This record gives sequence, C-alpha cells and structure tokens, in this order.
Amino acid sequence: MDEPNEQRALTLIGGGGHALVVGEAARRAGFSLAGVYDDDASPAALRLGVTRLGSLNDVDASGGWIIALGNLAARAKVIERLGSDAARVIHPGASVEASATLGAGTYAGPRCVVHSFAVVGAHAIINTAAVIEHECELESNVHVAPGAVLGGRVRVGSGSLVGIGARVLPGVRIGRGVVIGAGCVVIRDVPDGARVVGVPARELGKA
Repeated sequence: MDEPNEQRALTLIGGGGHALVVGEAARRAGFSLAGVYDDDASPAALRLGVTRLGSLNDVDASGGWIIALGNLAARAKVIERLGSDAARVIHPGASVEASATLGAGTYAGPRCVVHSFAVVGAHAIINTAAVIEHECELESNVHVAPGAVLGGRVRVGSGSLVGIGARVLPGVRIGRGVVIGAGCVVIRDVPDGARVVGVPARELGKA
C-alpha cells in the first residue's frame, strides 16, 4: 500500500446499507464520523448515531469524505461532481500488500486481500473477503463483491460489478460497465457493457 488511512473526521456520501458497512469500518480504522449525506431519511445516520447533513446535492466536500453508495450509477454521478479527492477506508482486517496501490476513495473490507503490485483505481469497492490477485488492474468505480476472486493480471474497466462469489480466471480482461453475475466463472474476455451469467460465464444481453 502506498500510504496509511488518514486519521481525521469523515463524511459519508450515501446513507443505506453500504454506508453502515463503510461507517463501521471507518471507525475501526481510526476515523470519526462527521455525518451522512443522503436524499432520503438515512438509516445509516440513525444506526451510526450521526447527523444527516443534507441531500446528495448539498454535499460539502471541503473535508474528508467517501462515497458510501452501493449503486455504481449513483456513485458515478457523485464522482463526476466531486472528483477523486476522497479518503480511503481500509478495514483493519483487510490484507493489502505494500506493493499494491489503492486509489483515492476506495473502500477495502474485512478479510479482503489485495496482492502484490495490484493497482486499484479511485472509488472502488473491494468488499468482504474479495481477492484481488497479483498485478491486477482495476479502473475507477469498480465493485468487487463479497467473496469474488480475480486471478492474476485481470483487468477490470470502470463502472463494472464483479458479483458475489464470482471467479475471473487469470489474464482475463473485463470491459467497462460490465455486470458479472453472482457465482460466475469467467474464462474469457468480456466486452464493454455486457452482462454475463453462469459457469462458464456466457453473455446475457447488456448491463
């Protein structure tokens, strides 16, 4: 890893279930929570015991912040507006090699593993027990869901979702805006915008 978690107050952008996960991980990583921005009454704000600061359009990005929305399209809209000057949240139970790089705004969950010389772009979600093997390259706003595994030297384009428990074989290239279904085994490259399901994975229309 290139640098440790910043020790400062953190604002969560998004107030649903993913915000609960990010918020608790942030506290365990040494952050304090300044509050939550969300368009609706925020269950995360209530359960985390912090203030709802306003809607997603009201975000003040002058302090520490991280996108805590799970929906990739919603995340992309926030990224377009606010850019990449965001904090990383790395759960103390995550294993991130010193040679790996995590982009700004990335969340790394408990028991996830990011191996040697992997490069993870900004605003990624490396969820619980996900594995990013050696020399993988992930572009921005990628979600590797719980239990998913990327073999060595896999490439994943921006805005793509690797579903729960999916497996991507070494060297495979995943395009941008792709959805890989839960439990898939991906053995060949996937083009931009595709949705794939099954074992082995097959294309099932557009994402």
